[in-house]
Amino acid sequence: MLAFLPLDFLPAAYRAWFVLAIAMVLAAAVALVVHHIGFLVLRRITAPRPYLHAAVTGGAIPSRFVFALLAIRMVLSGAPGEMLFTRGLSYLTTVSFILCLTWWASRCVKALSDTAIRLNPYDVADNLRARRMLTQTRVLARSAHAVIVLLGLSFVLLTLPGVRQIGASLLASAGVAGLVAGIAARPVLGNFIAGLQIAFTQPIRIDDVLIVNGEWGRVEEITGTFVVVRIWDERRMIVPLQWFIENPFENWTHRTSSLLGTVFLWLDFSVPLAPVRKEFERLCKASPLWDTRVAVVQVTDTTERAMQVRFLVSAANSGQAFELRCYLRERLIAFICEHYPGGLPRVRAQVGEDRDAPRPQGKVVPV
Repeated sequence: MLAFLPLDFLPAAYRAWFVLAIAMVLAAAVALVVHHIGFLVLRRITAPRPYLHAAVTGGAIPSRFVFALLAIRMVLSGAPGEMLFTRGLSYLTTVSFILCLTWWASRCVKALSDTAIRLNPYDVADNLRARRMLTQTRVLARSAHAVIVLLGLSFVLLTLPGVRQIGASLLASAGVAGLVAGIAARPVLGNFIAGLQIAFTQPIRIDDVLIVNGEWGRVEEITGTFVVVRIWDERRMIVPLQWFIENPFENWTHRTSSLLGTVFLWLDFSVPLAPVRKEFERLCKASPLWDTRVAVVQVTDTTERAMQVRFLVSAANSGQAFELRCYLRERLIAFICEHYPGGLPRVRAQVGEDRDAPRPQGKVVPV
């Protein structure tokens, strides 16, 4: 190997190492040149395909190390077995190659997920499809990252004779048998499986409006183990993924974001409903929060003192429905107070002398 080089100036013990080092450098240089040419060709070919183009560009840096380490490993495999330290260097190169390969796979997954999110923006009015894609992408990307790291660590351990059994155990745990085995790891594996269920069945999505344990909030983030729900007052509720599979909850934006809102008022029986209904319809038409679908006035209950009137109205989403309910409640109370001052519930009492009450005896002396 490289016998044409004049190596007489080196001691005999170092000549083989010098030749090996030159061979590794040349092999790495050739591998980098081949990688650069291949990268330029693939980037040009995949330009019309955003996902493939993202995977190619995202994995450009780690793939350089993979090519270089692969070339060095091939050179080391041809080195004489009696050379000192070549076995350790070969192990180190193999471990570095596996780690860089794991890095490459993770970068490709990240590039694909970022591209999917970029091509499906969810900051639009009708974002149901985008939120579905965003949820699937994030959950599956996190699951893929976990599997890639687990496989990379397992293969690294398999290359080391002393801990090869541990690597084999970790690799086996990545299979189906590992998912159902191990009582100690059941919560972690349960959340992992729940994350896959949520990604495919999608009972919740990013930015969904939920009622969880009586709290109103939006899904802010879905991680590999829990869901972050942003409560309306800026608190964050951390809920395990498995909880959403095992417990009932309300999702106000599962199919569509439009909702019905109600305003209840207790009114006196003397209030005529026709003017109130007319004012309610006028207020709905004047408000940009109303989506023109539903506007209904009904008497839903009565007591011996007042009647309950329900004003049913629709809005495009839960936030606008809340604002519209507050707006209508304020304006309707002001309308009733102005046009029917006695229209709000009153407590009636008779003030006067009760003939059945006993009369006082004797003479009453004023003080």
